[in-house]
Amino acid sequence: MRYDCAIIGGGPAGLNAALVLGRSRRNVILFDDDSGRNLVTRESHGFITRDGIKPAEFKRLAHKDIAKYDSVEIKQDRVMTINRITETHYELTTSSGKTYHSIKIILATGLKEQQPNIPDIEKFYGTSLFSCPYCDGWELRDQPLAVIADKSVFELAKKVYTWSRDLVVFTNGEGRLELEDRDKLIAKGIKVREDLIDGLEGENGQLRSVRLEDGTLVDRIGGFVTPLWNHAADFGKELGCEENQYGGIKTDEYGRTNVWNVYAAGDASLIVPAQLVIAAGEGSAAAIGVNGDLTNEYFDAEE
Repeated sequence: MRYDCAIIGGGPAGLNAALVLGRSRRNVILFDDDSGRNLVTRESHGFITRDGIKPAEFKRLAHKDIAKYDSVEIKQDRVMTINRITETHYELTTSSGKTYHSIKIILATGLKEQQPNIPDIEKFYGTSLFSCPYCDGWELRDQPLAVIADKSVFELAKKVYTWSRDLVVFTNGEGRLELEDRDKLIAKGIKVREDLIDGLEGENGQLRSVRLEDGTLVDRIGGFVTPLWNHAADFGKELGCEENQYGGIKTDEYGRTNVWNVYAAGDASLIVPAQLVIAAGEGSAAAIGVNGDLTNEYFDAEE
């Protein structure tokens, strides 16, 4: 069987793409190896009617919605290779050794994170340390917070200042904070520490203090960090997709890449991590692009 579209990635972008294509009566297969970056997150925010939902519950409800459309198949498997056989024929192999065939591909593979080089940061990330103020700032409002970042620390601190005025900026000895920006932060009452961070202290994921190299403890109950973002899979590069200025897969407004029959959606194309609602919207747009192109191709072929 050759599918109309294979969707790689079972996050909000891939799930919404599958929903829209299922409702468009397309034969679709979605691959999800359940390794999404939000697995460490207890709650997801900013999605109307689903604010505060647990990621596992979001996925369960999405699968329930998609199950109504019998032309959509969800596989708990990891795609290992995508080979272009012809312009309208892609062959996919999975970690289980199975082979699948599809006309079109949507890359919704998302991102993986590399945390700052700070001991024990993984113990707190997703519980009291986060990357997106829009997603988690409300829960930390008016609390003593840490802002830990390198070259983007000034921009991140400005954003977090919306939710709390009790901020300490940490550059961890590696950040590039211009003197002018440093003065602006201090003028707003934001403390700046440029020492190396020796570790983080707290229990059960709840941050209590940041420990500097000289042993100084700076009390903080949470905060925001900027991990390094990398593609969770290299399919875009392997297939010859161009990148945008941020390193994401370059697309048009309907998810089309420069490679015929290859589309991208969600964090893989934005590279700047998106909220659920933005990623889901991107998945919907890519699905509309796929369905519109299939419609034109099939309709023209019948004339």
